[in-house]
Amino acid sequence: MIRKKQILFLIFIMAAVLLTSCGQKEDAGSLAVDENISASLTYDHRMQLDYAKEFAVDYYNDGLALITISDGSRFLVVPQKEEAPDDLDSDIVVLKQPVDHIYLVASATMDMFRSLDALDAISLSGTKKDGWYIDEARQAMDNGSILYAGKYSAPDYEQILDTGCNLSIQSTMIYHSPEIKENLEKFGIPVLVDHSSYETHPLGRTEWVKLYGALEGKEDVAEQVFAEQKDAVAAASDGENTGKTVAFFYITSNGSVNVRKSGDYVPKMIELAGGNYIFSDLGADTDASSSVNMQMEEFYARAKDADYLIYNSTIEGEVKSLDALLAKSDLLSDFKAVKDGNVFCTTQNLYQRSMELGTMTGDIHTMLEGEENADETYTFLFRLQ
Repeated sequence: MIRKKQILFLIFIMAAVLLTSCGQKEDAGSLAVDENISASLTYDHRMQLDYAKEFAVDYYNDGLALITISDGSRFLVVPQKEEAPDDLDSDIVVLKQPVDHIYLVASATMDMFRSLDALDAISLSGTKKDGWYIDEARQAMDNGSILYAGKYSAPDYEQILDTGCNLSIQSTMIYHSPEIKENLEKFGIPVLVDHSSYETHPLGRTEWVKLYGALEGKEDVAEQVFAEQKDAVAAASDGENTGKTVAFFYITSNGSVNVRKSGDYVPKMIELAGGNYIFSDLGADTDASSSVNMQMEEFYARAKDADYLIYNSTIEGEVKSLDALLAKSDLLSDFKAVKDGNVFCTTQNLYQRSMELGTMTGDIHTMLEGEENADETYTFLFRLQ
């Protein structure tokens, strides 16, 4: 009798779950749709996202757009001629367009604003002029239209306030200095934390341009530039897997080796380009970090037979020659890729060129194909001689 009651109870629970799930709308990732953020707003639709899982944009009447980010933060973008409702949930931050005095600290988003032709929305930078590898950003700092206002951990609050900043876009590094975020918000400056680095697909990272398109009222432009990168990835993925293995790494200042976890977007680019990431089983934990450090001996044991080595220069800087790389560790000279002459380095601007991940995927594809005179065609790779 007891067992029969237990079975009936389980059936009831399963039915309730099914009924609940049937009533939910399709959405991006696991971010729920909230149709009732205000009695005066009528829900219209959700922005179509193909790859991004870390944000969503929902549209309501009169062009109001609710941005939801995976950290739980919500921002209501209100067109210039409209007003925000008075009965919004207390956690929703209102951003009245034009959002045009931005303190941009998340450097990977600068390329997105560039591609939207919206650099004029950025007034302050968390990177100095000589730290930019985007020509338009350097020029804007040269002519004074973008000013340096301190890095994420040491912002110049006086300058930020004097500029009339109406939004700060931060990377997830701000979580290491939570008091900075709190201070900015106390001064009335909303803080949007860019989570594009958490996307596991390269096009998911690039698709964050749609969020900034919604922020600046340039959704159509965002759709167009995203489609271009989508086509570039499709072109690079048009072929069979080569069976070639690739290690992507850099050597830290203390001599350990930093490699990407297997679920990161870089291994996905290698896969899309027709290769196999050598560390296919690395990093199954729930840690949000995209990479892991290992000792050189472990790296040697696991990657010495990789067909290709790609040295990641975006953190510790470029190495200009094969000798310069080998000087970092004697063990590297025994690697198959070194003996075969298949060692490459990324250009230092790769991380900031977030709108060209399709181009980088194409570079990896060209590398794996081993075409004659291919070295002259790379954009973000160069062979170490």
